[in-house]
Formats: sequence, structure tokens, C-alpha cells
Amino acid sequence: QKRKVTSSFCFCFVCFALSWQCFRALCCKGPPPPRPEYDLVCIGLSGSGKTSLLSQLCSESPENIVSTTGFSIKAVPFQNAILNVKELGGADNIRKYWSRYYQGSQGVIFVLDSASSEDDLETARNELHSALQHPQLCTLPFLILANHQDKPAARSVQEV
Repeated sequence: QKRKVTSSFCFCFVCFALSWQCFRALCCKGPPPPRPEYDLVCIGLSGSGKTSLLSQLCSESPENIVSTTGFSIKAVPFQNAILNVKELGGADNIRKYWSRYYQGSQGVIFVLDSASSEDDLETARNELHSALQHPQLCTLPFLILANHQDKPAARSVQEV
């Protein structure tokens, strides 16, 4: 009689274990694995469209966009990753401080206004060259976005 109880108990335990594994596989997947996060810096002259770009990527309303004074940080979620973007203001008096925010960046977004004046385009070119040569950025991937292509005065990629 002892043997029957032991074998019945083993059978019930095996059934329970299999049922539990099936239940967990179907119903208890748990939280999804954490998405990797990447720290980017977004730079460009004032009015180039940095804030608008980030607002669009974050699905925010474009109605209340105000030019960035200083800096702002936005988390831009994607399906497989999160981009933590430090947007740095592009005014003359702020650009000299950009390099203080480069540390820890894993990539750079440089936004320029393709419909800007020749002087502003030259200033943007100089700032881009300065960023490309900076020791904390020179090895990082750069995305150069020629914004405002919808404006009549926009330059082509070749002209920019």
C-alpha cells in the first residue's frame, strides 16, 4: 500500500509540475526585458528645428513649442530602444557651453536649417566642424539633419 501512495504522489507531482510550466509559459511571461538606452546630444543653431524634431518623435503636440534656452532632456521611446536626447539651445551665448554636455554621449544629432541665410549656414558649418573635431564626439556616429526642406528657400543636399 505504501508503494501505491508513493507512485500516485510522484504521478500527481509530475502532472502538477507540467501544468505549472504550461501555465507559466502561457500566462506568466513577466515583464518584458528592459530596452537598451542610448544617450545622444542634439545640437544646432537656434530655429533649426531641434525642439520640433524631438516633439515629433515623442508624439507631442507641435502647437506649444518654445525655443530651448539652456538644455532639455527627452526620452524618445522606440520598440527596441530608448534614446535619451539632450537638446542643447543654439543661441550665440549658449553654444560656447555645448561641450560641457558632451560627456557620456553615444551619438550626435546635428540639425541645421536648410532654408537659412548664407551667414547662418556658414555658422552652422563651423559649429558642425567644431563638433566633429571635439575629442568627446569625434568617434561617435553623427546624424546631420537638413531641416525645413518644405520651405521654398530650402537648399538641396548638395548645396548644404
